[in-house]
Order: sequence, then C-alpha cells, then structure tokens
Amino acid sequence: MEPQTVNRLSDGLEIYWNDDLVCFYPYKYLRLQCACANCVEELTGKKLLNISEVSDDIIVVDYLIVGKYAIQLLWSDAHDSGIYPYLSLINFALNDEQAKCNNIKKLLEFVNSFSKDN
Repeated sequence: MEPQTVNRLSDGLEIYWNDDLVCFYPYKYLRLQCACANCVEELTGKKLLNISEVSDDIIVVDYLIVGKYAIQLLWSDAHDSGIYPYLSLINFALNDEQAKCNNIKKLLEFVNSFSKDN
C-alpha cells in the first residue's frame, strides 16, 4: 500500500495511507530516524548523526515518492539522501509514541496486508 496523500504540516508530516488510516510523524523525530550512509555507519549500524546538530525547527521542504516502497524527504538543513520505506514508517507508528496513527486496528490490518503484498 502506498500513501494516498502526504501533507507537510507546520510541525510534522501527515500521511493518509487510506481513508481510515492517517499517521503523523514529527519532523525532528523523522530527521533523527534517517538511515542513510551519512547518518548511520553502514557496517556497524552506529548512528553518525549528532542529535544536537538537528534544529528543533527543522521541516520537510519537499518529498519524492520512490518507486512503490518509500518516500525520500528533502529537509530544511539541505539533507536529502534519506529514504524512508513505507514499512519503516509504519513500524515507527507501531513502536514509538512520537509517531501517531488515528486507528491502531487499521494500522495492524495495514501491516498484515503489506506483508502479504510483498
């Protein structure tokens, strides 16, 4: 399943996965989750991104849909190499209180349908 709508709000990214499932991701939280080679050491998985270097007022200035599996976020700090797979975004919502969805039941159904599709 792919996002139906992506909204850049003042404080975070709002993704409509379908009519019944909307998730919200605060910008700074998402920026700190970036797993690109500039932010995470490839071999060890050690985070390279210094949390103190990420501004509290960071925002997404644009985004690109990557194939049928991810979204690339373009940040106000000029960082643009991070790709966020849809399944990672859903896992953030399932496992972290900072990312929120309006309907946990639909979120779990989405996870189940996603794993069947892939």
